[in-house]
Amino acid sequence: MDFIIEGVRKAFQLIFSLDREIFNIVLLSLRISLTAIILASFLGIPLGFLIGVKDYWGKKFTIALVNTLLALPTVVVGLIVYSVISRRGPLGVFGLLYTPSAMIIGQFILATPIIIALTHSAIQGIDRRARSTALTLGATEIQSAWTVIKEARYAVIAAVITGFGRIIAEVGAAMMLGGNIRGTTRVMTTAIALETSKGEFGFGIALGIILLFIAFSINILLHYFQSKKV
Repeated sequence: MDFIIEGVRKAFQLIFSLDREIFNIVLLSLRISLTAIILASFLGIPLGFLIGVKDYWGKKFTIALVNTLLALPTVVVGLIVYSVISRRGPLGVFGLLYTPSAMIIGQFILATPIIIALTHSAIQGIDRRARSTALTLGATEIQSAWTVIKEARYAVIAAVITGFGRIIAEVGAAMMLGGNIRGTTRVMTTAIALETSKGEFGFGIALGIILLFIAFSINILLHYFQSKKV
C-alpha cells in the first residue's frame, strides 16, 4: 500500500513541477492523435455522408463492413501496418516504421471506421427532404451536402470526438508501430506500460492522471454535443 501512496505523491509532484519529459510525452501524444483524427475526418465524414444519402448495390454489405471495423483490435491494425511499412514490406523503402508517421497511419485506420459509421448514423437521422429541397432550389451537389451536414453538425462533431477518444488511449498499434522510442515515439500509453514495468509507478501514475483528465474532458465534450438537438 505504501508504494501506491508514494507513487501518487510523486505523480502529483511531477505534474505540478511541470516535468519536461512528462509534458513532452503528452504533447507528442496529442500531436499524433490530433493529426490522425483530422485526416480521418477528411475521409470519414464524406464517406459517411455518401453512404447515408446514396442508394447503391452492396450498401448493406458496406454498412456491415464498417460496423465490423469498429471492433478492429489495435494490435491487428499494428500487425497489418507493420507488415506493409517494415523493411521487407511494399512501403519499406520510405522508412516509416518506428516514426510518428507510422503511429498516425495506425490511428487513422482505427478512427476512420468510427467516423464513417457515426456520420452515416447522423445523416440517416436527417429528413431526406432537406437535401432534395436544396437541390430543387438550385444548390449544387456540394452545397446540398453541406446543408445536410450542417443539420447534423452536432452528431458529426460527436463522431469526431468519439474517434479521438478511441485513438488517444490505444496502446497496441502505438507500441508496434512506434517502438516506444524516448523523445521520438513515446506516447502516454506506451510510456505508462514501460515505466510501470520498470517500477517507476510515480511516472506512470502521473501520465495516467493526465490521460484520465483528457478522457474525462473528451467525454464532457461528447455529452455536450450529444445533448444538442440535431
